[in-house]
Amino acid sequence: MEENKETNIMQTLRKKISISGSIELLTGMHIGGTNAAMSIGGVDKTVIRNPLNGKPYIPGSSLKGKMRSLLELTDGNLGDKPMGGGVEHGPSLVPDSRSGRLFGTALEARDNRQRPSRLLVRDAQLLSDDSLFINTDMLYTETKTEVVIDRVTAKAMPRQNERVPAGAEFALDLILNVFDEDAADELVLIKDVLECLQLVQDDYLGGHGSRGYGKVKFRVNAIKSRSNAYYQGQELEVDMQVTIPDALR
Repeated sequence: MEENKETNIMQTLRKKISISGSIELLTGMHIGGTNAAMSIGGVDKTVIRNPLNGKPYIPGSSLKGKMRSLLELTDGNLGDKPMGGGVEHGPSLVPDSRSGRLFGTALEARDNRQRPSRLLVRDAQLLSDDSLFINTDMLYTETKTEVVIDRVTAKAMPRQNERVPAGAEFALDLILNVFDEDAADELVLIKDVLECLQLVQDDYLGGHGSRGYGKVKFRVNAIKSRSNAYYQGQELEVDMQVTIPDALR
Protein backbone atom coordinates (compact mmCIF):
# COMPACT_ATOMS: atom_id res chain seq x y z
CA MET A 1 0.00 0.00 0.00
CA GLU A 2 1.35 3.42 -0.92
CA GLU A 3 2.14 5.63 2.06
CA ASN A 4 -0.03 8.72 2.51
CA LYS A 5 2.32 11.64 1.94
CA GLU A 6 -0.19 14.49 1.99
CA THR A 7 1.21 16.11 5.10
CA ASN A 8 4.41 15.46 6.99
CA ILE A 9 3.75 17.57 10.05
CA MET A 10 6.44 19.35 12.06
CA GLN A 11 9.45 17.33 10.82
CA THR A 12 12.56 18.73 12.57
CA LEU A 13 12.74 20.69 15.83
CA ARG A 14 14.66 23.90 15.08
CA LYS A 15 14.69 25.64 18.44
CA LYS A 16 12.94 26.16 21.74
CA ILE A 17 11.74 29.58 22.84
CA SER A 18 11.59 30.29 26.57
CA ILE A 19 9.01 32.80 27.82
CA SER A 20 9.50 33.60 31.49
CA GLY A 21 8.16 36.03 34.03
CA SER A 22 5.74 36.11 36.94
CA ILE A 23 2.06 35.73 37.80
CA GLU A 24 0.72 38.07 40.48
CA LEU A 25 -2.62 37.41 42.14
CA LEU A 26 -4.78 40.54 42.20
CA THR A 27 -7.58 38.70 44.03
CA GLY A 28 -7.56 35.46 46.00
CA MET A 29 -7.24 32.33 43.87
CA HIS A 30 -8.64 28.84 44.41
CA ILE A 31 -7.35 25.86 42.43
CA GLY A 32 -8.67 22.78 44.13
CA GLY A 33 -6.62 20.09 45.81
CA THR A 34 -7.54 16.99 47.75
CA ASN A 35 -9.80 17.10 50.80
CA ALA A 36 -8.53 13.74 52.02
CA ALA A 37 -7.11 15.26 55.20
CA MET A 38 -10.02 17.64 55.84
CA SER A 39 -10.94 17.75 59.51
CA ILE A 40 -14.24 18.49 61.21
CA GLY A 41 -14.75 22.24 61.15
CA GLY A 42 -12.10 22.67 58.46
CA VAL A 43 -12.50 24.35 55.09
CA ASP A 44 -14.83 22.78 52.55
CA LYS A 45 -12.53 23.24 49.55
CA THR A 46 -8.75 23.18 49.86
CA VAL A 47 -6.16 24.42 47.37
CA ILE A 48 -3.57 22.27 45.64
CA ARG A 49 -0.19 22.20 47.38
CA ASN A 50 3.27 20.77 46.89
CA PRO A 51 3.24 17.75 49.24
CA LEU A 52 6.94 18.21 50.08
CA ASN A 53 6.83 21.78 51.37
CA GLY A 54 3.13 22.62 51.71
CA LYS A 55 3.36 25.56 49.32
CA PRO A 56 0.48 26.17 46.89
CA TYR A 57 1.26 26.23 43.18
CA ILE A 58 -0.56 26.78 39.88
CA PRO A 59 -0.68 23.56 37.84
CA GLY A 60 0.53 24.00 34.28
CA SER A 61 -2.56 22.11 33.14
CA SER A 62 -4.84 24.74 34.72
CA LEU A 63 -3.10 27.66 33.02
CA LYS A 64 -2.72 25.88 29.69
CA GLY A 65 -6.35 24.75 29.63
CA LYS A 66 -7.54 28.29 30.33
CA MET A 67 -5.29 29.74 27.61
CA ARG A 68 -6.57 27.20 25.10
CA SER A 69 -10.26 27.54 25.88
CA LEU A 70 -10.16 31.35 25.69
CA LEU A 71 -8.29 31.27 22.38
CA GLU A 72 -10.85 28.87 20.94
CA LEU A 73 -13.68 31.08 22.20
CA THR A 74 -12.01 34.11 20.62
CA ASP A 75 -11.66 32.36 17.26
CA GLY A 76 -15.08 30.65 17.45
CA ASN A 77 -13.40 27.27 17.15
CA LEU A 78 -14.33 25.01 20.03
CA GLY A 79 -14.25 21.74 18.09
CA ASP A 80 -16.99 19.14 18.16
CA LYS A 81 -15.84 16.65 20.77
CA PRO A 82 -18.77 16.05 23.17
CA MET A 83 -18.05 16.55 26.87
CA GLY A 84 -20.91 15.79 29.25
CA GLY A 85 -24.53 16.49 28.43
CA GLY A 86 -23.81 16.71 24.72
CA VAL A 87 -22.33 20.18 25.00
CA GLU A 88 -19.96 20.91 22.14
CA HIS A 89 -16.68 21.85 23.75
CA GLY A 90 -13.14 20.55 23.90
CA PRO A 91 -9.97 20.30 21.84
CA SER A 92 -9.95 21.89 18.42
CA LEU A 93 -9.96 19.41 15.57
CA VAL A 94 -8.65 21.93 13.06
CA PRO A 95 -4.87 21.49 12.75
CA ASP A 96 -4.28 24.81 11.01
CA SER A 97 -6.25 26.87 13.53
CA ARG A 98 -4.30 28.94 16.03
CA SER A 99 -5.41 26.63 18.81
CA GLY A 100 -4.48 23.53 16.81
CA ARG A 101 -1.01 24.88 16.06
CA LEU A 102 -0.23 25.94 19.63
CA PHE A 103 -1.98 23.28 21.67
CA GLY A 104 -2.25 20.32 19.32
CA THR A 105 -5.31 18.42 18.14
CA ALA A 106 -7.26 15.39 19.29
CA LEU A 107 -7.50 13.74 15.90
CA GLU A 108 -7.13 9.98 15.60
CA ALA A 109 -3.54 8.75 15.60
CA ARG A 110 -3.95 7.41 12.06
CA ASP A 111 -4.89 10.89 10.81
CA ASN A 112 -1.76 12.43 9.31
CA ARG A 113 -2.96 15.88 10.39
CA GLN A 114 -2.66 15.05 14.08
CA ARG A 115 -0.50 17.57 15.95
CA PRO A 116 1.12 17.38 19.38
CA SER A 117 1.24 20.53 21.45
CA ARG A 118 3.92 23.09 20.58
CA LEU A 119 3.48 24.91 23.89
CA LEU A 120 4.77 23.52 27.21
CA VAL A 121 3.37 25.17 30.34
CA ARG A 122 5.28 24.42 33.53
CA ASP A 123 3.73 24.29 36.99
CA ALA A 124 4.02 27.80 38.44
CA GLN A 125 5.93 27.65 41.71
CA LEU A 126 5.40 30.16 44.50
CA LEU A 127 7.90 33.05 44.40
CA SER A 128 6.67 35.13 47.34
CA ASP A 129 8.68 35.16 50.53
CA ASP A 130 7.15 33.53 53.61
CA SER A 131 6.89 36.98 55.24
CA LEU A 132 3.92 37.77 52.95
CA PHE A 133 1.85 35.14 54.73
CA ILE A 134 2.55 36.06 58.37
CA ASN A 135 -1.04 37.15 59.01
CA THR A 136 -2.87 34.47 57.02
CA ASP A 137 -5.07 32.11 59.02
CA MET A 138 -3.67 29.03 57.26
CA LEU A 139 -0.21 28.09 55.98
CA TYR A 140 0.33 30.31 52.88
CA THR A 141 -3.45 30.69 52.41
CA GLU A 142 -6.57 32.39 53.69
CA THR A 143 -10.02 31.07 54.50
CA LYS A 144 -12.88 32.84 52.77
CA THR A 145 -16.32 32.28 54.27
CA GLU A 146 -19.26 32.53 51.89
CA VAL A 147 -22.95 32.15 52.60
CA VAL A 148 -25.42 30.48 50.26
CA ILE A 149 -29.02 31.61 50.74
CA ASP A 150 -31.72 29.06 49.96
CA ARG A 151 -34.11 30.91 47.63
CA VAL A 152 -37.15 29.04 49.00
CA THR A 153 -36.54 28.91 52.75
CA ALA A 154 -34.12 31.87 53.03
CA LYS A 155 -31.94 29.62 55.17
CA ALA A 156 -28.25 30.57 55.28
CA MET A 157 -25.76 27.82 54.49
CA PRO A 158 -22.18 28.95 55.20
CA ARG A 159 -19.20 27.39 53.46
CA GLN A 160 -15.46 28.00 53.61
CA ASN A 161 -13.04 28.05 50.69
CA GLU A 162 -9.29 28.09 50.96
CA ARG A 163 -7.59 30.69 48.73
CA VAL A 164 -4.10 31.87 48.00
CA PRO A 165 -4.33 35.55 48.98
CA ALA A 166 -4.00 38.54 46.68
CA GLY A 167 -0.41 39.74 46.38
CA ALA A 168 1.15 36.28 46.06
CA GLU A 169 3.44 35.79 43.05
CA PHE A 170 4.23 32.66 41.06
CA ALA A 171 6.81 31.89 38.38
CA LEU A 172 5.68 31.97 34.74
CA ASP A 173 7.61 29.40 32.68
CA LEU A 174 6.56 28.58 29.11
CA ILE A 175 8.46 26.73 26.38
CA LEU A 176 7.46 27.05 22.72
CA ASN A 177 8.76 24.38 20.35
CA VAL A 178 9.56 25.72 16.87
CA PHE A 179 9.81 23.29 13.94
CA ASP A 180 11.25 23.81 10.49
CA GLU A 181 7.78 24.42 9.07
CA ASP A 182 7.48 27.38 11.47
CA ALA A 183 10.53 29.23 10.13
CA ALA A 184 8.46 32.14 8.81
CA ASP A 185 5.87 32.07 11.58
CA GLU A 186 7.70 31.88 14.90
CA LEU A 187 6.93 35.51 15.75
CA VAL A 188 3.27 34.83 14.97
CA LEU A 189 3.32 31.86 17.38
CA ILE A 190 4.89 34.00 20.11
CA LYS A 191 2.29 36.71 19.50
CA ASP A 192 -0.48 34.11 19.86
CA VAL A 193 0.97 32.94 23.18
CA LEU A 194 1.11 36.51 24.47
CA GLU A 195 -2.46 37.07 23.32
CA CYS A 196 -3.54 34.00 25.30
CA LEU A 197 -1.94 35.45 28.43
CA GLN A 198 -3.79 38.74 27.93
CA LEU A 199 -7.06 36.84 27.52
CA VAL A 200 -6.51 35.01 30.81
CA GLN A 201 -5.58 38.29 32.46
CA ASP A 202 -8.97 39.73 31.51
CA ASP A 203 -10.75 36.56 32.62
CA TYR A 204 -9.74 34.50 35.66
CA LEU A 205 -7.61 31.57 36.70
CA GLY A 206 -8.85 28.73 38.87
CA GLY A 207 -12.36 28.33 40.22
CA HIS A 208 -15.18 30.68 41.23
CA GLY A 209 -14.08 33.45 38.88
CA SER A 210 -17.60 34.83 38.56
CA ARG A 211 -17.48 35.50 42.30
CA GLY A 212 -14.29 37.53 42.15
CA TYR A 213 -11.63 34.84 42.50
CA GLY A 214 -8.59 34.37 40.31
CA LYS A 215 -7.84 37.77 38.77
CA VAL A 216 -4.17 37.70 37.78
CA LYS A 217 -1.47 39.95 36.36
CA PHE A 218 1.18 38.45 34.05
CA ARG A 219 4.59 40.04 33.65
CA VAL A 220 6.76 38.73 30.84
CA ASN A 221 10.39 39.47 31.71
CA ALA A 222 12.31 37.57 29.03
CA ILE A 223 11.85 35.78 25.71
CA LYS A 224 14.90 33.73 24.77
CA SER A 225 15.72 31.55 21.77
CA ARG A 226 17.64 28.28 22.25
CA SER A 227 18.76 26.66 19.00
CA ASN A 228 19.84 23.06 18.53
CA ALA A 229 23.43 24.31 18.73
CA TYR A 230 22.68 25.69 22.21
CA TYR A 231 21.84 22.20 23.45
CA GLN A 232 25.07 20.89 21.91
CA GLY A 233 27.09 23.50 23.83
CA GLN A 234 28.03 25.41 20.66
CA GLU A 235 25.95 28.57 21.12
CA LEU A 236 24.48 30.73 23.87
CA GLU A 237 20.79 31.44 24.22
CA VAL A 238 19.70 34.62 22.47
CA ASP A 239 17.40 37.38 23.75
CA MET A 240 14.67 37.78 21.15
CA GLN A 241 13.68 41.26 20.00
CA VAL A 242 9.96 40.81 20.52
CA THR A 243 7.62 43.65 21.44
CA ILE A 244 5.91 42.68 24.69
CA PRO A 245 2.47 44.30 25.03
CA ASP A 246 2.18 46.95 27.74
CA ALA A 247 -0.52 44.80 29.38
CA LEU A 248 2.10 42.13 30.09
CA ARG A 249 4.77 44.40 31.57
